[in-house]
Amino acid sequence: MGYTVNNFTAHTKHLIMRKYFQLTFFLLFLSTLSFAQVNSQTIGVRLGGGTVSGGEFSYQKGMGDANRVELDLGFGASSNHNRLYLVGAYHWNWNISDGLNWYAGPAASAGLYSYNNEDGFVNIAFGGQVGLEYDFSHLDAPILLSLDARPMWNFIGDHAGLGWGTALGIRYIF
Repeated sequence: MGYTVNNFTAHTKHLIMRKYFQLTFFLLFLSTLSFAQVNSQTIGVRLGGGTVSGGEFSYQKGMGDANRVELDLGFGASSNHNRLYLVGAYHWNWNISDGLNWYAGPAASAGLYSYNNEDGFVNIAFGGQVGLEYDFSHLDAPILLSLDARPMWNFIGDHAGLGWGTALGIRYIF
């Protein structure tokens, strides 16, 4: 049986979604391992690049001993485009050593984009976030530094498909 363009697209989407669910179950399995102690609340910025570059105001709220929710309000602009978006992510945190942790979890975003001063686009994306962080609070400094990647699959908008971004996060712990 030959694949038509529509069958191939549906087949490819099915494979991508299956891999996404496998990754989710793998992350759930990892959640049974040694957890890191997360901070109750942090606020700061994420500065990054990739297909979504710019800055984000970032807030994290601890949800128990090893989980947290992250909300980021992002923005970016250049001579030919503007964007404003909101990202929500859920993290599972694992301890590597004193102050050094890694985290992973699912994420979703919604945004408004405009190119060349023309009509804008609404963008909806789902994906994940994985990264490393160093918590200086054990050294009596209320700072959390992180480096992470956020691959996202854009379903609706001007650039449907896979997008990604990396960022350096600098947050104040309170």
